[in-house]
Formats: sequence, structure tokens, C-alpha cells
Amino acid sequence: MNEFIKIDHEAIEDNPFKLIGKDWMLLTAGTKEDYNTMTASWGGFGFLWNKPVCHIYVRPQRFTYNFTEKFDCFTLSFFDEKYRDALKLCGSKSGRDIDKAEEAGLTAAETENENVYFKEARLVVECRKIYHQDIDPASFIDESIQSNYPNKDYHRMYIGEIINTLRKEKG
Repeated sequence: MNEFIKIDHEAIEDNPFKLIGKDWMLLTAGTKEDYNTMTASWGGFGFLWNKPVCHIYVRPQRFTYNFTEKFDCFTLSFFDEKYRDALKLCGSKSGRDIDKAEEAGLTAAETENENVYFKEARLVVECRKIYHQDIDPASFIDESIQSNYPNKDYHRMYIGEIINTLRKEKG
């Protein structure tokens, strides 16, 4: 059976532009008894405040926003291409209406810190929130960015310290 092993965040071999922007990810927050997940394709990895970090973006009307606000940690789960339909479902349906994991055929699991990820993922990045900031349109230097917000529903940016990275062992 394919099991996850802990790896150093520096051992992530994927191209982050492809990993996030093209392959997508599931952003998940909550406990196994009470969580939500959503597909995301905006974010990044880096080094900030002497810590390895990621940054993610969630619009306030998304159901996952409430979980990201309520809980101290979140996970990013990355999948092989064969899970594209599951990612599409998790990005187009609301957890208010359906059990997205069940409908997508995904199996929730917990990290050692009791944060939710999915057993079908190939890579999981677990993060502890260390900062958030609402996107302020007054700060847009490039006015064309405003076209991403026709409803003026600006994202909240979260910066999370990477506390664990898990990679599925090939079985």
C-alpha cells in the first residue's frame, strides 16, 4: 500500500508554477469531523520571516473561508492527473450543499497534528497560519488585475509556515 513519508520541504521536486497553477491543489482546513476543502490554483511557496512558507488566497464567500478563519492550520494536497475530475468537482460545488470528498471519491486522513488531507494525494504540505491580509484594490499597481474581481469580492491572503511535507511512497 502506498504510504506517506515525511520529507524536508526543500525536497519538493515539482515546479511550483505547474504544481499550483496547472495541476491545482485542494486547500483544506478543519478537523476530520468538521472540515471543508476547495480546489485552488492561486498561491506560491517561498521563504519569508526566516521561515519556509506558502501563500494562498480565499474569497470570503467560499465555504472554506470560514474553516480557514476558524482553524490555525491548513493543508495543501496535490494529486496526479487522474484526479482532475475530483478537483473540478471540489472547485465547482460547495461544501454547504454536498460532502465533496465523498462525491469526489476522496478519503480524508489526518496528519500527526490532526489536520485533514487526502489519502489519494501524492504530495501534502501542512501549514500553520502566521499572517493574513485582505486584498486591497487601492494597492493594485496594474489596473488590469481588477478584472479578476468584477463583483469586488477580494480574496483574503494567508501566509502559512510550512510545518510538514508528506510525499506518497511509490508502492
